[in-house]
Amino acid sequence: MRRPLIAGNWKMNENIAESVELISQLREMVSDVSEVEIVVAPPYTALGSVADAIKGSNIFLSAQNIFWEESGAFTGEVAPLMLKDIGCQYAIVGHSERRQYFGETNETVNKRLKAALQVSLTPIVCVGEVLEEREAEKTLDVIEQQLKEGLNGLSADEMEKVVIAYEPVWAIGTGKTATPDQAQEIHQFIRKLITQIFSKEVAEGTRILYGGSVKPDNVDQLMSQKDIDGALVGGASLKADSFARIVKFKT
Repeated sequence: MRRPLIAGNWKMNENIAESVELISQLREMVSDVSEVEIVVAPPYTALGSVADAIKGSNIFLSAQNIFWEESGAFTGEVAPLMLKDIGCQYAIVGHSERRQYFGETNETVNKRLKAALQVSLTPIVCVGEVLEEREAEKTLDVIEQQLKEGLNGLSADEMEKVVIAYEPVWAIGTGKTATPDQAQEIHQFIRKLITQIFSKEVAEGTRILYGGSVKPDNVDQLMSQKDIDGALVGGASLKADSFARIVKFKT
């Protein structure tokens, strides 16, 4: 059985005080949850404070991005061991906004993913199509290329430590959501693709999250789908009560 994973990506929101307040409220609301893995990804500036605030809790810490070099002249970047040092257990890799605004490619996703694995950080690797690609019926081609190039060179053992997140870019921040059937279709395709690249055993163990305007009022239907193992939540993770309700989804 794949353990459900609900991750909250706070993006470029919340200062340190706001982050501590949010995580303190959330910690109390989800303290009774044991069947779901809970992850939050605050901005870099709040990672240390949030790490302190979740000590001894059932909440794990993620970075929103990761660089692939150990150290050096890379102004503005954050190295894998720096993230480990501050308390991270996860790192989001290849989020659609990184691809859209900051030139992220499948090749750099692959480098970041491998860098995370080298220091025992669990990468949450994002894939997904933009509206033009969906309308041109290129969704499956796009995702296949993103996965094959993004996971290039990984062993089966390494793949077992990777989380995939499918985020239809056209559904992020737009209020639009893929229907549960649409989401399930893509998740099933991703699992079959992982079977082809690695093995059925690896695919059956890989957690695939859905990330596209997940909210308290649609999470139950999404999570009832066979191949949806969790959610990568954006805006709804910035309010403790709404994120807690997503964590406590009902199927």
